[in-house]
Amino acid sequence: MLCSVQYGQDYPVIWMKLDPVDRNNDLPITTGTTLILTDPRFHIDLDKDTSTYKLKIEDIQETDGANYECQVIIALTDKETAQVPLIVRQPPIISDNSTRSVVAVEGQKVVLRCYANGYPPPDIYWRRQNNAVLPSNTSVFKGNILEFPSILKEHRGTYFCVATNVVGYGARRNVDVEVEFKPTIRIPQKRLGQALQFDMDLKCVIEAYPPPAIKWFRDNILLNNNQHYSISHFAFDDEYTDTILRVITIEKKQYANYSCKAINVLGEAEGRVELFETVIPICPPACDGYNYSSESSVMLVDTAILVICAGLSRVLFRAY
Repeated sequence: MLCSVQYGQDYPVIWMKLDPVDRNNDLPITTGTTLILTDPRFHIDLDKDTSTYKLKIEDIQETDGANYECQVIIALTDKETAQVPLIVRQPPIISDNSTRSVVAVEGQKVVLRCYANGYPPPDIYWRRQNNAVLPSNTSVFKGNILEFPSILKEHRGTYFCVATNVVGYGARRNVDVEVEFKPTIRIPQKRLGQALQFDMDLKCVIEAYPPPAIKWFRDNILLNNNQHYSISHFAFDDEYTDTILRVITIEKKQYANYSCKAINVLGEAEGRVELFETVIPICPPACDGYNYSSESSVMLVDTAILVICAGLSRVLFRAY
């Protein structure tokens, strides 16, 4: 900062840092070429040829931002002044009162807030992981507030609050949105057939959050893992679960109506699968672990035996 003084060689020249609230707290920095403020970041130089006092501040900090005033003291009540505003540019910093994460029930109103400090004042943008669509039906939304009037399970995921100005690379905060919803069940195949003494897998695809308790029934009788049934659950992310009931070495009484039930704190859902008898084994899973050339798994007849496995017809044996 420069202060050129003409015809002022006989008067003291002072640099002051002005307090924007209370002028009684103005801070004197230099008088002439002498530093009053004991801060190694401040330096004062005088160019005698132009009578210019140069105040230099190294390693500028946020607190250095203020109006600086060069004063030429003529008399006790008389002085000449000139002010130099120092504006410190600051990269964006996202405020602690911004949203960090949200857990909501489907259908509720949800508001995400993001605030940032910096100079120039930062612009705030919202976007979603993988550039998915926002509630605004756009991939980018400008503003401090992102609102979901009635949040859906499809809205769950990570949202990015991005603050930018002309300083630095900007700032970003990840906001995790979790949506709780009651279970839904999808049945890939509602009717499945299998031959006696072979295995068959019955499958339900469940979507729910929080993760549900899962139960399998045969004609309303609760099933557990034993020599006749094997129950497996396969979770994908937090809200998807595939549950498979394997009916082992099917007996006549096991041809029946089966149901899977999913229950969480928000509700429950049920899906039904019918298992019926076929003459020909269905693969998979009937093919698993079986050798169809053995006496136990191939019947010898006077015509070609066709075994349908995974949609392919294959002649295994021919006898006369």
